Amino acid sequence: MLKKYVVFYLLCMGVGYSSFALDIIAEEEKQSLLDIYNSTNGEEWTVSWDIGSHVGNWQGVTLKNGHVVGLNLFNNGLKGTLPQSIGNLTHLVHLNLAFNNLTGQLPTTIVKLENLRVLKLEMNRLKGALPDGIGRLHRLEELSLYNNFISGAIPESVGNIKGLRIFNLSSNNLKGIIPASIGELTQLEVLGLFENGLEGSLPQEMGKLGHLKELVLANNRLGGEIPVEFGQLASLKVLQIQNNSFKSFKGLKLMDAKQFLVFDTDDTTLGPYNEINLERMRTRTADTKFEDDDNNE
Repeated sequence: MLKKYVVFYLLCMGVGYSSFALDIIAEEEKQSLLDIYNSTNGEEWTVSWDIGSHVGNWQGVTLKNGHVVGLNLFNNGLKGTLPQSIGNLTHLVHLNLAFNNLTGQLPTTIVKLENLRVLKLEMNRLKGALPDGIGRLHRLEELSLYNNFISGAIPESVGNIKGLRIFNLSSNNLKGIIPASIGELTQLEVLGLFENGLEGSLPQEMGKLGHLKELVLANNRLGGEIPVEFGQLASLKVLQIQNNSFKSFKGLKLMDAKQFLVFDTDDTTLGPYNEINLERMRTRTADTKFEDDDNNE
């Protein structure tokens, strides 16, 4: 009888311990979430948090093994600045704060989130330069910051993010050149730099982007010649480079006109390229559409 009682007691203790373990979250990470809540007017969010309840019940927060691995507050009425303490959420894999009214500079501590795979901050009012150490986010697969007021140059260190598939900085205030290191992003499928103040020539290293499907560089101050290495971009379906100052488009003649769904340049003499379905070209805009693939996650 005693043996049965001991077994039953241990089982109860095990269940109790498991339940207790599920409620544990690192205090530093909880405080970071509270800092975000307080600095972005959390009480006025579209869906607010009951900060008196367990963190696992907070809207958009995903926990795993006692750590915050996901924060999705897409289109949730955030208004204000992001705190530097966001850098303490070092287990974050997915961060989506897009389509809000975030202001101020992107916290420099964002580069501490080295487990991030998705960083979506598009359609806000963020300003300032991208941190030079952005390349520390080496696991990143998607970096989307379009429609903000990001200024400065594209850091050379972006070339360290080898697995990046989507890189969209369209409709910002970027200056300077497109760094040659961008050619190291050999998994890249979408590159959006539309409507900035970028200048200089396109780096020939871009010819190494064999998986690239969309290249949107329109409305900048880019010049020089289109590199002949563009002929290697066999996967490219969307090319928009109009409203720049290119002096020669000969490099485009090495590409197969049949590969394109959208083809926009300032050169009207490219023969078969001009026969691409014009209606598709008119209805396709730069990748700044008002939607988000993650908004139901």
